[in-house]
Amino acid sequence: MRTLDKFRKSAFHRFLKKHQKYAPIIFFIGGFIFDTLTLGRVDRLYDTIVLCSHMTMLSVTLYLYNLADDFKWRLTILQRYRDYYPLAIQFFFGALSSAYVIYFSRSVSLSKTMSFFIILLVLLFANELLKKRISNKYLQFSVYFFISFTFFSFIIPVLLKKMNTSIFILSGVVSLVLTLTLILVIYYKSPTTRAEIKLAKIVGIVFGMYTIINLFYFYNLIPPVPLALENGIVAHHIKVDNNKYSVSYQKEEWYIFWRMHRLKFITSPGESVYIFSSIFAPTHIEKSIFHRWKWFNSQTDDWEIVEDIGFDITGGRNDGYRGYTVKNNIKEGLWKVEVITEEELIIGVVDFEIIISNTLNPEALVIKNF
Repeated sequence: MRTLDKFRKSAFHRFLKKHQKYAPIIFFIGGFIFDTLTLGRVDRLYDTIVLCSHMTMLSVTLYLYNLADDFKWRLTILQRYRDYYPLAIQFFFGALSSAYVIYFSRSVSLSKTMSFFIILLVLLFANELLKKRISNKYLQFSVYFFISFTFFSFIIPVLLKKMNTSIFILSGVVSLVLTLTLILVIYYKSPTTRAEIKLAKIVGIVFGMYTIINLFYFYNLIPPVPLALENGIVAHHIKVDNNKYSVSYQKEEWYIFWRMHRLKFITSPGESVYIFSSIFAPTHIEKSIFHRWKWFNSQTDDWEIVEDIGFDITGGRNDGYRGYTVKNNIKEGLWKVEVITEEELIIGVVDFEIIISNTLNPEALVIKNF
């Protein structure tokens, strides 16, 4: 008891007691900052170890936290840290969701895959909801399942060096089994948990989320992580020499820093139009990629598929696997090129408008090497 009293009087504990209203959000943001400063690429050994450690510790902490109310850890060292379990859960929620935002942000363009990215952002910044209701077991297990599903959708392709629909389904099944196992273990070991939740309800919630995420996938609303579009540029010419791609394109205004090329692409009559893309893929993952050229038909108010042009990529290059496609005799109007997998999952989209004119100043072009 003396040791416990001494611990409770420690400076750190007193600080948390004094600022307990803000402690959860501080730990949540701490997890976000930690990953932002340290994570790089998902197939790097350090990243893999960090993510696996976060996921393992989150699972262990949820178990400890939910059994603490039943005095399972009484007279043990685990009881000393009971007040810190919610903060640890908050930290790992923040660390894992921020890692997903970091990785997904590389994959997302302003396309329909943005909807899933927005869900991640909502999860990341829903601090008020989490900090006030972290004791709500329905919320705990729901967020845990979503985070574990996303975790395995990254890690399993990296570990197996393969990604396709079967791998995504496997990721979902693994996360489903893990979540239900954790719920059942806690439920049957904790009388408090049995009093607070209905098993059928929480299982139904988890299966409902599982179904929704799979529907997102099959309707192309989830980007095919861990693939990511590093660069997508509409260009006038591309030259390949000694494994170096020289891309000639019209540069966007300096204040539009999030896009390299101009949306209004001025081209001469009969000039070819190129699309350059560099795609990040984890080491040893091989994948067929397609550029799907689409033209907007203003009469039908619909996008028409003009052509799918494919090439294969092999992962591992830091700046992405490079490739390009070209179209001749292209007509004016709004265009977009979807960079897709063979399963037709969208990695990214290159938008532009073709304007045929003889007024393009050659000095407006820039050449960048990739």
